[in-house]
Amino acid sequence: MSSQPSGLDLGVIRAAGVRIADKITRTPVMRSSTFDEGCGQRLYFKCENLQKTGAFKARGATNAVFSLSEDEARRGVVTHSSGNHAAALARAARLRGIPAHIVMPDNAPRAKQSAVRRYGGEVLLCEPTLAAREAAARQKQLETGAVLVHPYDDLRVIAGQGTTALEFLEQVPALDAIVCPVGGGGHLAGIAVAAKALNPRIRVIGAEPAGADDAARSLKSGRIEASVSPKSIADGLLASLGKLGFAEIQLHVDDIITVSDPEIIAAMRSIWEVMKIIVEPSGAVGFAAALKLAPLRWGLTIGVVLTGGNLDLDHLPWQKEREGSS
Repeated sequence: MSSQPSGLDLGVIRAAGVRIADKITRTPVMRSSTFDEGCGQRLYFKCENLQKTGAFKARGATNAVFSLSEDEARRGVVTHSSGNHAAALARAARLRGIPAHIVMPDNAPRAKQSAVRRYGGEVLLCEPTLAAREAAARQKQLETGAVLVHPYDDLRVIAGQGTTALEFLEQVPALDAIVCPVGGGGHLAGIAVAAKALNPRIRVIGAEPAGADDAARSLKSGRIEASVSPKSIADGLLASLGKLGFAEIQLHVDDIITVSDPEIIAAMRSIWEVMKIIVEPSGAVGFAAALKLAPLRWGLTIGVVLTGGNLDLDHLPWQKEREGSS
């Protein structure tokens, strides 16, 4: 019998919250008077960069692994991921005591490969294309019988990601809007379902790199638009939009704002300098979008999800800028 839920709603997300409560971090919410004064809004930052494995992905992966039946779990899990989901699934599998087979592109940062191995996952490198990743994962699944846990197009994963909104709205009930980055769409979808169920008047806004804007185009056209050669410094948001996530995004997301790479770098650096916390480029995309949203309406209480903090500290984006200008 499949461990996949039949649909996504507040009850499923709440059940995920109970399932993973003792296995993840209830991440803090932080504020900055400097940012509030600069944009005329009250900004609340949900710090998923301080989550287990350094990203929100721990929520979905953990829910998926601990949703498995005993028979499914014995066979282990397999996925393909460039980084954050890979480490999250390896960690969740270790907690349950089952094998994890992780297909990663051969250009994935060494730090992210090392994180998977540190959590006991088997790393299988492949060509850096989605087709190669999917083929390698299918092959490993055939060889082992492992259960595929897709990085984002999986209802168990989406339900786990939605617990971000449950926590956020418990911590700050009066949010007028939540801004969340979107890549494959699972996190935004889960947040949107939970947030709208708890407060139908809240605005849920996606944030996406301009060079990987398939979610914004898809929301506008009403159908999934192909992601063709996406390019952005926000490497965690280059995935193609998933069908399951997009179905919920269509129903519950109010808008998707796109931001340029220079805007992402500036937002990331501001967070480092002002808030003194580490976020990766993908994790700063929501703040970059919130800064573009700010002039449109004043005095709002906006929740910004800082989705992750995993990056190569030897190659920071402003270092590249400086090297290019020297």
